[in-house]
Amino acid sequence: MQDVLQGLAWVAFGSALGGPARYFVSGFVGRHIGETFPWGTMVVNITGAFALGLTSAVAAVEGLFPMPVAWQFAAVGFLGSYTTVSSFSLQTLTLIRGGQIMRAGGNVVLSLALCLSALALGYVSGSASLGVCGP
Repeated sequence: MQDVLQGLAWVAFGSALGGPARYFVSGFVGRHIGETFPWGTMVVNITGAFALGLTSAVAAVEGLFPMPVAWQFAAVGFLGSYTTVSSFSLQTLTLIRGGQIMRAGGNVVLSLALCLSALALGYVSGSASLGVCGP
């Protein structure tokens, strides 16, 4: 039971930091690029995917990442709270409801392609910097 409570505490701590980080980054991007397209959410999700790729690469090296605590804090807590599928979904629906079908489709395609690419790039970068080869 203590392990579960400790894990919950690490997830909560990471979440408490990830949510405000998402709010800041998304708002910063929106204010500087504009909000006619959900660039803020896209930047958050891409940078979060990259960070999760790096985190996964580090976690793959035995003894380098204090598991499961670091994973609970970083991947589940911080990055789980930082990235957002719900905002992405709502913004895509809002574009559709506003008759902006091309923008909605662009949001879906760009988000999927860029987030998957960022995750892979983060993993490859992390693996290369640690001298680890393979998946």
